[in-house]
This record gives sequence, C-alpha cells and structure tokens, in this order.
Amino acid sequence: MGRTTIDIDDDQLAAAARELGTTSKVDTVNAALAYVAARRRRTEVFDDPAIWGGPDLADPDVRAQARR
Repeated sequence: MGRTTIDIDDDQLAAAARELGTTSKVDTVNAALAYVAARRRRTEVFDDPAIWGGPDLADPDVRAQARR
C-alpha cells in the first residue's frame, strides 16, 4: 500500500465516516474507495444484455423505449 498526501474536505470526510460507520480518516477513505469500486462492479452487470435477456436489450432504441 502506498502513502499519499492529499487535502480532504473535513466536512465531507465526517459525513462519509458517519455513512460508512468508520472512525479514522484512513478507514473512511479506504472504505469509500472500496464502496465506489464495488458499486461500479455491480452496475456493470446491468450493462450486459446476456444476463438480462435477448440481444435486443443491447439496442439503444429498444432500451430507450423500455424506459418510457
């Protein structure tokens, strides 16, 4: 693990710590990074039409109609 020096907004850090249930700055930043990375992996599943149905789901026009 590397060491990096950055300026962090204290109010945002405190809000993130409350949301994540962390108590230290290091734990809060690491938990936030892990949350964002995991969130991205979860959303990628929704971009894979093979998982959610036929190939027409890859068609942007079909997907746009489905949203209406």
